[in-house]
Amino acid sequence: MRDDPQSGPSSPTGRPFLQTAGGTTAAAAIAECGPAHLNSTHGQNASPVEIAVPITLRINGKDHHLRIDPRTTLLDCIRETVALTGTKKGCDHGQCGACTVHVNGRRVNSCLSLALMHDGEEITTIEGLGTPDALHPMQAAFVACDGYQCGYCTSGQIMSGVALLKEPCGPDDAAVKELMSGNICRCGAYANIVAAIQQVRKNT
Repeated sequence: MRDDPQSGPSSPTGRPFLQTAGGTTAAAAIAECGPAHLNSTHGQNASPVEIAVPITLRINGKDHHLRIDPRTTLLDCIRETVALTGTKKGCDHGQCGACTVHVNGRRVNSCLSLALMHDGEEITTIEGLGTPDALHPMQAAFVACDGYQCGYCTSGQIMSGVALLKEPCGPDDAAVKELMSGNICRCGAYANIVAAIQQVRKNT
């Protein structure tokens, strides 16, 4: 006579078996993963580490003695640490030119450059070009030619335009457009931007 599978303790049903098997598997997984996590160097020893380094940034003729994370970009240092917010963060990938500043007289995309690389160098931002009462000629030309709309890209456009005055550039508009191609105006004020730069070039 065959035993009824549900009548005796010697013949477990499928449910207890699956529960037992599942519990054993879970326990094995925990046993395998647990010690690795507990013994992990990162898990036990992770703690805040002082990584700030001293740096002196000379911005717009003024020395700023700072301690910064060595991974800080020049853009973030200018905006967040020195609090000069005229330099704008656009794409943060070196594609739009909104963050353009001058380093030792040459234009650079500050989002692509580490602040630590410019210790002691001469840095100029839009705030260092002129004042509301004494505009730089390029700033005045942008106002006169209506070279901006929303204004977000304007500081980068002006910084690139000022740098262009000292760079080899042909006399026509096409040459100016070529040298300004790294600065994007999402509003599309390119014709007025070129007109402003050409006005300054003719008067210098």
